[in-house]
Amino acid sequence: MERSTIATTPPTAAGRLSAPPESICVIRLSAIGDCCHTLAVVRSIQSAWPSTKITWVIGRTELSLLEGVDGVEFIIFDKSRGWRAHLDVRSQLQGRRFPILLHMHASMRANLASRMIRAKLRLGYDRARARDSQWLFTNARIPAMPEQHVLDGMFSFIEYLGLTERDHVRWDIPISDADRQFGNDVCAAAGPTCIISPCSSQRFRNFRNWTVENYVALVDYLHDTYGANVVLTGGPTDIEKEYGDRIAAGAAGPITNLIGDTSLKRLLAVIDGASLVVCPDSGPAHMATTVGTPVVGLYATSNRRRTGPYFSQHLVADRYPEAIRQEFGKDVGEVAWGQRVRDPDAMNLITLDDVTTKVDLVLGPGRTGHQPILGPG
Repeated sequence: MERSTIATTPPTAAGRLSAPPESICVIRLSAIGDCCHTLAVVRSIQSAWPSTKITWVIGRTELSLLEGVDGVEFIIFDKSRGWRAHLDVRSQLQGRRFPILLHMHASMRANLASRMIRAKLRLGYDRARARDSQWLFTNARIPAMPEQHVLDGMFSFIEYLGLTERDHVRWDIPISDADRQFGNDVCAAAGPTCIISPCSSQRFRNFRNWTVENYVALVDYLHDTYGANVVLTGGPTDIEKEYGDRIAAGAAGPITNLIGDTSLKRLLAVIDGASLVVCPDSGPAHMATTVGTPVVGLYATSNRRRTGPYFSQHLVADRYPEAIRQEFGKDVGEVAWGQRVRDPDAMNLITLDDVTTKVDLVLGPGRTGHQPILGPG
């Protein structure tokens, strides 16, 4: 393991870098939401240091969304190749050494991948957030900050380097003309286009999905109250397809069911043309953030202040405090900031009224729906 004399307590900004670095390597393999956060940080680097070359080690699925981002060299880490994926990274970066590695992914897979990257400064998370012993794979760490949103935590990496100005957060993910036209066609029906992405990723004891019955009632509300063009989106998994089929069968009005039928680029194009996205804690919430589409997030098993849609915090149907009390008998401030609720019934705490009240804030009288991105907050 490489050693460095760089202190783990950040020096003053003026002493950190005497000039913009020639190059920076970023490692963030997954997931979709976290890669969207990472892109905002990368864009800030590009704005401040336009001559700095940026290399990003990223997962294949995530690259399918971000492919074509200007000014970034992407190195694919294909986890389906097992241990060979690490050798692929080493081969692609053979003979290269970076002044700075931003190790923005605290997982053992990413930790091992980081060993394939030669860098002088290997900057990772503070000890509390350095999961899977990430601190063993870095030689400097960002300061510990309590109760941060994940995006703010990622911005801490470049704040460590002295880039403290954050007047504007931008993404600018490229969308082809063909994908843009697909999105326009989906959103062309009368009424506001409301996307429902009903399911989160399927991981062990990861209970984030609202019930089919609640979604059906929401669809009927959107139809009856706003004459909405309702679009279902999601991946090709069995549970997502089942949700889509059951919601479409149960709703009184028409639905466009795109579950399993869009690429991530096309999904982003549809989201960009929509008035509203409704979803649990999942990638589409953060994709919507990148294009300024309001998100009504459904949060009971995770803390929306940590992982919620960054510019739509006021629109989250939030029952996390109640879920924490129900499972642990404590208030939110008495448990760890990232504490997950593992009760499979916790999402039932979110009522239809919770959600429609937030929907009305976006689609009700005097509201314009799609909002511009002005800055963090």
